[in-house]
Amino acid sequence: MSNVSRDGIFPDEVLDEFAGVGIKLEELFSAGALGNRMGIEVLRAAPDRVTATMPVEGNTQPYGLLHGGASAVLAETLGSIGAMLHGGPRKIAVGVDLNVTHHRAVRSGTVTGEATPIHRGRSTATYEIVVSDDQGRRVCTGRLTCLIRDVPPVEA
Repeated sequence: MSNVSRDGIFPDEVLDEFAGVGIKLEELFSAGALGNRMGIEVLRAAPDRVTATMPVEGNTQPYGLLHGGASAVLAETLGSIGAMLHGGPRKIAVGVDLNVTHHRAVRSGTVTGEATPIHRGRSTATYEIVVSDDQGRRVCTGRLTCLIRDVPPVEA
């Protein structure tokens, strides 16, 4: 896939595949309402790698540390986007298992998450998500498995 795209996030091949069925990727594969509230910004999205950032500020627990749930939201967001892109425009991806392990505390700055596939099949996709701090140190490791299903029919 091309590293350069018209929108800066999705490879042109992915944009073309989804545009052919009338889907606007920029809207569908955003971080969603929760991700927007948490400040998640998707930087790159393709079936083989999804990268995003999230500020620590506003996503902390009472001790002033990055909340583990915030890392989990970042991990699930990135793995889900990768699985949806893998499935293609006529499929949906639904998370069925999320595991996150927290390695170190973060008090400030920005964390970066990167999801890469472990398995991409017809009915499931599993992604490893590494969350790192501003110094590139691993903060959290996540694993997300998504079930890939046909898009449900639109009810009238």
